[in-house]
Amino acid sequence: MAAIELRDVRKSFQAMEVIHGVDLRVDDGTFTVFVGPSGCGKSTLLRMIAGLEEVSSGEIRIDGARCDHLLPSARGMAMVFQSYALYPHMNVEQNLRFGLENLKMPRAEIDKRVGRAAEILQISHLMKRRPSQLSGGQSQRVAIGRAIVKEPKAFLFDEPLSNLDAELRVKMRAELVALHRRLGSTMIYVTHDQVEAMTMADQIVVLRDGKVEQVGSPIELYARPANQFVAGFLGAPQMNFLRGSMCRRNGSLGLALNDGVTIALPGRDAELADGAPLTVGIRPEHAEIGDGELKARVEATEILGSETIIHARLQSGEGFTLARRGISAATAGDEVMLALPAAFVHLFDEKGVTVGATADWRRDYVR
Repeated sequence: MAAIELRDVRKSFQAMEVIHGVDLRVDDGTFTVFVGPSGCGKSTLLRMIAGLEEVSSGEIRIDGARCDHLLPSARGMAMVFQSYALYPHMNVEQNLRFGLENLKMPRAEIDKRVGRAAEILQISHLMKRRPSQLSGGQSQRVAIGRAIVKEPKAFLFDEPLSNLDAELRVKMRAELVALHRRLGSTMIYVTHDQVEAMTMADQIVVLRDGKVEQVGSPIELYARPANQFVAGFLGAPQMNFLRGSMCRRNGSLGLALNDGVTIALPGRDAELADGAPLTVGIRPEHAEIGDGELKARVEATEILGSETIIHARLQSGEGFTLARRGISAATAGDEVMLALPAAFVHLFDEKGVTVGATADWRRDYVR
């Protein structure tokens, strides 16, 4: 196991800088997920940690020792790629043994490590099969097994579940989390899927355009996003954003929305002048139907069984999405009144930075 630290890490391809001064610490034994849209630099950052890409400037340290000058084989890490990259002419056991045999490791030690990996991943019954005889999930387990037998300081996963179907991805997510608990190893996992990030991580690192937007636990990023990008990227369906401006009435913060409605937010404050532009954010699961200030017309519904997604439009013309547990009776054409509970309202200034957030988010979010 290992703690990994990045200090002002930068990466340039000729004149184009793609990673812009990343500072990050991954604590020993944690499951950290790099998440962000395509092209944000998450795979490049992972490859620099692995040693597959050179660092243009900055430092990478493992357990306090600088390693960015070392070859990948000397860093003590194991990487699992999106492609399984199994040797087709070897069976599962031979694929697991191959790397250790190249290191001239004693046969007894190889047998021990391969047996342990097979037991952990529940692939003992597959040892004599060739890769062509394996399903996608079985192939991914073997690829992970090749990493486990190395007994690395850290595991690095580069979108390892992207080639699997939806049902198998859900199952493999749970298996990877369980594997992390059993091994207690440091793991860094790259994905563009925010659901994977929310369900698997101890720590999420949200990246955009080669920069770290926010680092924290899944619930911290969900409840207190640092900016509008993080707020919109995490959570499904996406957070609703409404435009308005700041106003104060009787010493209390209020929001004047573009459709003429004013919403009071008692107990909240922001160091902005009256009339300053604000963007209001609220997640679909937190908006309430009933007595409220906003009038909306339902345009469509998606009934999923466990929940219903309602797509509506406000009088201002802005779209608004709601998520209701179970099956909702709402149908296209219905007019509804919406309330925005103050505890779940997010405020962003004209630069998209969060303002006026309360510190005690657990009181409102944790049940």
